[in-house]
Amino acid sequence: MVVSKLDRLSRSMLDFARLLERSSREGWRLLPLDLGVDLTTPAGELVASIMASVAQWERRIISQRTRDALAVRRAEGVRLGGPVAVPVDLAALIAARYRGGSTMRDIAAELTAQGVPTPRGGTQWRPSTLVRVLHREGVPMLPRGRRRLSPAA
Repeated sequence: MVVSKLDRLSRSMLDFARLLERSSREGWRLLPLDLGVDLTTPAGELVASIMASVAQWERRIISQRTRDALAVRRAEGVRLGGPVAVPVDLAALIAARYRGGSTMRDIAAELTAQGVPTPRGGTQWRPSTLVRVLHREGVPMLPRGRRRLSPAA
């Protein structure tokens, strides 16, 4: 198995050791191009094990830095991840306007003109934002170009 870099193969010492053992047991070679060592020799195995250990350390350091940075952002009051919920009454208004035959563009222009903040606190509503709101609300969407829902919908 040829890999460009050992740390792209695995950032876990245990996984690397298992893979190295498997290659030896099954009679195939592991060839990390970045190391330039023969993993079938004791010296090559030592170098690769050290590099795999460094890769695991690096993975854990990156994870810790990410956790720390997210904690700082949370403490600053920044909302992290996932879609922002739209107030129930606003979602109902958007759905009612859509069911009434208004286009996404018309609804977006109306909300923008009224100064209604977007889910993320912006000032400019876009049709794509409305599509996401309606999708989350379970409102059936019309094929492009159709303006009215059928009575069955």
